[in-house]
Amino acid sequence: MSNILVIKHGSLGDIAQASGAIQDISDNHRSDNLYLLTTKPFINLFKKNHNFKDIILDKRLSRFNLIYLYLLMRRLKKYKFTKVYDLQNSNRTNFYKKILFPKSGLDIWSSTETTLPEGISKKQFDQDGVLKRFDHQLKSSGISTKNVLKPDFSWSCEDISDLKTKYNLKKYIILFPFSSPGLTIKRWPYFNNLIEKINSQYSNEFQIIVAPGPNEIKLASEFDAVCILDNGVAVNICKLASLIKESSFVVSNDTGPAHMAAHLNKKGLVLFGSHTTAEKVSIETEYFKAIQVSDLSKLSPENVFEKLKSSIS
Repeated sequence: MSNILVIKHGSLGDIAQASGAIQDISDNHRSDNLYLLTTKPFINLFKKNHNFKDIILDKRLSRFNLIYLYLLMRRLKKYKFTKVYDLQNSNRTNFYKKILFPKSGLDIWSSTETTLPEGISKKQFDQDGVLKRFDHQLKSSGISTKNVLKPDFSWSCEDISDLKTKYNLKKYIILFPFSSPGLTIKRWPYFNNLIEKINSQYSNEFQIIVAPGPNEIKLASEFDAVCILDNGVAVNICKLASLIKESSFVVSNDTGPAHMAAHLNKKGLVLFGSHTTAEKVSIETEYFKAIQVSDLSKLSPENVFEKLKSSIS
């Protein structure tokens, strides 16, 4: 029995996407102990994933913090990992490789760089969809892949009967009109217009709800929707997953909850401007579709509502 390390720091959407890759790694290492290196926001989430024997915290402090770096590397070395699957594929994790396994190749360290297709630069390879990249990485590492292209994030869900009772939730549409503060280019400006159209068409058939993150609660008050909080604070990731999974439909900007919805097999729409493409971030599924435009301010609420109406029926 060997110790195997998986590295996935974040973000939330990326973790939902990596669920299939993690399952395939676990399925191919049934007789081994699987450990995860991740960051503080996702420790409690990953404790619900029973594929891992234990979760290791990486505070991701500056690489110039030599004391922290030394202690983290010393701890990792104690496990005597025989294989590392780097699903983060960042400059930081490549730096860790140079410390832990400086001369190793694919036999020990599986990453984008160690599995890069011949004749293709990393910059070129990164233009492929993220799930296709995971699939190539794992197959090149000898992993039989069955789940990587169809991640299932349902392992993250937990009971929300308390929230459903408190807010009298039955049939509801959940909206995510938010984005990171520095990425307002991702925000579609017509969510209130869409809410008005949904209420007009469907009367009282659906509640319209939003579930803001910790820094989005004030912004949530701008929308004519029920704001779902858990004792006055943002719901945790696991309850958010359940809110999404039990919804009737999802409409979202390109943000973490949109990726959760896609990999919870929900019906919904995600709205993309020019910042990236749905194909590159591997978000579309049989039920979860993207509307891609060059300028989100020119995407009309009528257009989005017609897509919603045809999908929800």
